[in-house]
Amino acid sequence: MQDVPSLVAAAREGRPRAVARLISLVEGASPQLREVMAALAPLAGNAYVVGLTGSPGVGKSTSTSALVSAYRRQGKRVGVLAVDPSSPFSGGALLGDRVRMSDHASDPGVYIRSMATRGHLGGLAWAAPQAVRVLDAAGCDVVLVETVGVGQSEVEIASQADTSVVLLAPGMGDGIQAAKAGILEIGDVYVVNKADRDGADTTARELNHMLGLGESRGPGDWRPPIVKTVASRGEGIDEVVEALEKHRAWMDERGELAARRLARASREVEAIAVTALRERIGSLHGDRRLSALAARIVSGDLDPYRAADSLIQNLTGP
Repeated sequence: MQDVPSLVAAAREGRPRAVARLISLVEGASPQLREVMAALAPLAGNAYVVGLTGSPGVGKSTSTSALVSAYRRQGKRVGVLAVDPSSPFSGGALLGDRVRMSDHASDPGVYIRSMATRGHLGGLAWAAPQAVRVLDAAGCDVVLVETVGVGQSEVEIASQADTSVVLLAPGMGDGIQAAKAGILEIGDVYVVNKADRDGADTTARELNHMLGLGESRGPGDWRPPIVKTVASRGEGIDEVVEALEKHRAWMDERGELAARRLARASREVEAIAVTALRERIGSLHGDRRLSALAARIVSGDLDPYRAADSLIQNLTGP
């Protein structure tokens, strides 16, 4: 068993090992997870959470590394949560993230953590919200969440970040991909990376055109900017940071930042409750109550919806 108060205190002092242990407790769904979250709750809520998403190969890790450098020049502490689609034991993309961000490995003002999705769809690990809270409570001013490169299912990042950045690159068919599955609806800032390649201007122009199609924004509403970058050389990254700060200021002015965080907390509570309920239902295999309801369905005495209502009532009480 871990000494949670001591771990939290050490994490607040910026000790990487303590932060790592807290996130490990989160990832492993430790029995101490409730104690950890209770200790972190009054300490979190100050970090600016930026999500970065996009198709594989657009340069998410390189862009994340460049953003870390830009924020560090401003003297801000930065946490990075790089979500990896592979097993946490076999390497895979995790190694790629580490190599691309190796410049920050010895910087005490930067904490980088790779986290496996473990089969969770939507581009994020199921424990990502709690891991973000750990980095927030540990004193990070900015938390960058880089999703896996899984294409159109990455839209979940919009519900987990204060600001969502969608990355595209020329010559990858991203103009078509951007029009699908709500990608055009989740971005607060769009970045056309690898802008030194042919077709970058065309990609930016097509993206701008698609953002204007069916636009129903009113006066004063946020219109996502399009920024061209060459992240490998750090070009255009200051402009991305500027766009992020403008979006944060706009959200503060409109009350949107508080609204997004309230919605995020609601979804987190709902997810925890649904997970707990699913675990309770999963333990009913072979239970007499479930067997009895199933028998009534087979005999035609009961329909499955009423059976499910009865089961839920038995599980949750009046």
